[in-house]
Amino acid sequence: MQMNEVKDELLSSDIRQLGRLLGDAIRNHLGDPAFERIEHVRQLAIRFRRDNDEVARAQLSDALQALSQEETTQLTRAFSYFSLLANIAEDQHHIRRTRAHLIAGSPPRQGSLSHAVGNVFDAGKADALASFFEDAFVSPVFTAHPTEVQRKSIQNCQMAIARLLSERDRVQMTPEEAEQNEEALGRGIVTLWQTRLLRTSKLSVMDEVANGLSFYDHTILRELPKLYSSLETMLAQRDARWEDAELPNFMKVGSWIGGDRDGNPFVTADILRSTLQTQADKVLDFYLGDLRKLASQLSLAQILNACSEPLRALAERSADASPHRVDEPYRRALHGIHARLEATRVVLSNKGGNAGKHAESVQPYAAAAELLADLDVVQHSLVSNGLRALARGRLRQLRRAVKVFGFSLAPLDLRQNSDVHERVVGELFAGAQPGLVYLDLDEEQRIAVLLAELESPRLLTSPYAQYSEVTTSELDIFRAVREAHVKYGRESVPNCIISKAASVSDLLEVALLLKEVGLLRQDSREVDVNIIPLFETIDDLRAGPAIMARAFGLPFYRGLLVSRADQQEVMLGYSDSNKDGGFLTSGWELYKAEIELVTVFKQEQIKLRLFHGRGGSVGRGGGPSYEAILAQPAGAVQGQIRLTEQGEVITAKYANPEVGRRNLEVLVAATIQSTLLPQAQLQPKASAGAGHLAAMEELSGTALNAYRDLVYGTDGFEQYFWESTVIAEIAALNIGSRPASRKKSTSIEDLRAIPWVLSWAQCRLMLPGWFGFGSAVQAYLAAHPADGADVLRGMYTDWPFFTSLLSNMDMVLAKSDIAIAGKYAELVKDKALREAIFTRIRAEYAATLDALKLITGQEELQQANPLMQRSIRNRFPYIDPLNHVQVELLKRFREGKQDAAARTGIHLSINGIAAGLRNSG
Repeated sequence: MQMNEVKDELLSSDIRQLGRLLGDAIRNHLGDPAFERIEHVRQLAIRFRRDNDEVARAQLSDALQALSQEETTQLTRAFSYFSLLANIAEDQHHIRRTRAHLIAGSPPRQGSLSHAVGNVFDAGKADALASFFEDAFVSPVFTAHPTEVQRKSIQNCQMAIARLLSERDRVQMTPEEAEQNEEALGRGIVTLWQTRLLRTSKLSVMDEVANGLSFYDHTILRELPKLYSSLETMLAQRDARWEDAELPNFMKVGSWIGGDRDGNPFVTADILRSTLQTQADKVLDFYLGDLRKLASQLSLAQILNACSEPLRALAERSADASPHRVDEPYRRALHGIHARLEATRVVLSNKGGNAGKHAESVQPYAAAAELLADLDVVQHSLVSNGLRALARGRLRQLRRAVKVFGFSLAPLDLRQNSDVHERVVGELFAGAQPGLVYLDLDEEQRIAVLLAELESPRLLTSPYAQYSEVTTSELDIFRAVREAHVKYGRESVPNCIISKAASVSDLLEVALLLKEVGLLRQDSREVDVNIIPLFETIDDLRAGPAIMARAFGLPFYRGLLVSRADQQEVMLGYSDSNKDGGFLTSGWELYKAEIELVTVFKQEQIKLRLFHGRGGSVGRGGGPSYEAILAQPAGAVQGQIRLTEQGEVITAKYANPEVGRRNLEVLVAATIQSTLLPQAQLQPKASAGAGHLAAMEELSGTALNAYRDLVYGTDGFEQYFWESTVIAEIAALNIGSRPASRKKSTSIEDLRAIPWVLSWAQCRLMLPGWFGFGSAVQAYLAAHPADGADVLRGMYTDWPFFTSLLSNMDMVLAKSDIAIAGKYAELVKDKALREAIFTRIRAEYAATLDALKLITGQEELQQANPLMQRSIRNRFPYIDPLNHVQVELLKRFREGKQDAAARTGIHLSINGIAAGLRNSG
């Protein structure tokens, strides 16, 4: 047995055990005939996948077609649940391997904090770390997912099973304890099997808020403060200068959920208020719980240990009059802090508190800084009296939590489409200046009108005017932001993002709306939120640097940046640029836009922070975060980065605390390395750099033409897409608070990028993650017969951007299956259309595979990634049948068998395939 096989034996054992327990649950619930039927399909799928056995494929197809609707649903549930269990086993095995690596004292792994910090010290750049942390900002931002398929109840079941598996790894069990663990696993799997996979009603925005906040309970509230502590300890062990030093708050987890209005009319001012209240309640409840635990631990008697005068005063101010704690000043002080925090909770979250019988005399905290000051009194008293060890436990974590989360928990971003801002501003001008038709003005005229109004002290809005529903809603939500700043602090809603930003006027329109509600003050040129353009389409990415240069050239706008520390954030859209121009061109245009933005900002002496709108799938900018950050062009990171984490990716990355901690570390480690050790990963090697850039431009041009010719230039492609994928059924799922399309149409232009990508993933074609690459390479080799192949291989070897691009495409192709995709193509009614389009897709797929192998030297997909190969080997025999079932269900459904059972079966198959593929939407 080879080394990797030995290491993976525990994973195989876990998967076998979970599968056996699931089989027991199925047999007990559905009976032996149902179990045998499901097992027969499983064996056929394994045989086909392992041996590429065409006889097994035919038998599998026959077996699935013979199933009744009820039997099909049973089988779909079984394979869907197995995919969920396989995910748990893989996550636990990753944790197991990581822990074993650390316990053995092996060298730090790439992507870990210890690896990044070690590299910095080894490079002699320890002095640069202090300045790095002073200015650093790393922020994953949780966003609601229009195609998130997993219910929170299912996630809870999975976490319970994961805890039991983890317990077996960490605890040396007696035979009785091992038996009890096995029984508990069985109960957990029975509970999972009996828990409904699908939602019966559509999610509301507040449901999405609750789902997003659940990951704070599991992971963020505990693991992020621990990350800070771990890093501080790591630095102190390497350099005495870091002894007792506390790092600035360089990392926060942000959110869009409850503030993202782009295409979601359900996000209103009231929803924003409710979101902020819910967040405040979540974090205050956490603090209160920790304070209670801390008080139970700090039972220090004054007679045995002295305390500081500020601590004594804090204790005296407490309403705790218990005779049992009269000589326990720390407990009394913490009781007073707890009471004040309860009173604060009443004010901020509108929930009844329990501040004690003297609640009416308890003064709420006006800001989190006041709470931190009281905790600092406790900390300083412990340290000054020789109890440093006690100060470094729960108190240390609580103090860091207060610093990071404050009273608002997560910075909440606003987002709205520029078209909406434009209409609102047009209506306001029409009311204040009759005869001015703002929408008829050209760009320069708009800029002039907007600047004149921004310089003016007057307001456009009038309390006596009647405005449209859209305008009223937009003004209300900005007013709610101002309220939030007063109530929770400016950090509660710090950013306003402009979707589809395409001009300087798009930025100034938002500035004007902020001025109307008092978030921008014309006289001092102060603005209370960051105005952030989101450049999404290929054309917008190309225009973005010039737009920013023009904005910086306006004295008024430049003056606003002074109040934002001369820093401007720019968001880049991976999803829509991919849907607009294809995988290769999207990646290249994003890369070029970053280079040009870095140049513009450097010339204007403005600090740049990039916000990467990445999704989970490669077609939406997904892929390993560490490699993606290291592959950024020179100057694009500069110690600061934000990036989105969406729906199913949040679940995969942050549902498990240890996995979540690892993912947070990866972001910090990559940012440190990109900023302080940039020489190895930023530009192509100088010797061949110009040639590589020129080759990439040539490849991108061909790929763009191939992609757009197929998707936007082929008659009938829209029909082919809607008939050969599950897009129509996805649009009907209860999986998000916003519609699949921005408008009521079937056009691909109006379709949101997330359902676009998920639909292609479901049919195992993954087209947004590779189409056009094969044609591009073929054309390049034909134009450069002498050295074309060598140039491309050199790009792959020497240029991390190109390496990362091909690595992600390799993963996508490994999860694709052109034969299964062909089954979905058969759903297209027009035979001529089906054959014309699928023939092109199949040819491009083959060309892309050949191109990838030529450049990388691989003989098979994911050859350099045995972990992915193992995952595919373990789970694909369970995903393949779901695809076959889904095709059969779609065929029946579209032929008129549209009862509730058929619809449920389709939705179950969507859920199961997405769970099996993991990063599909």
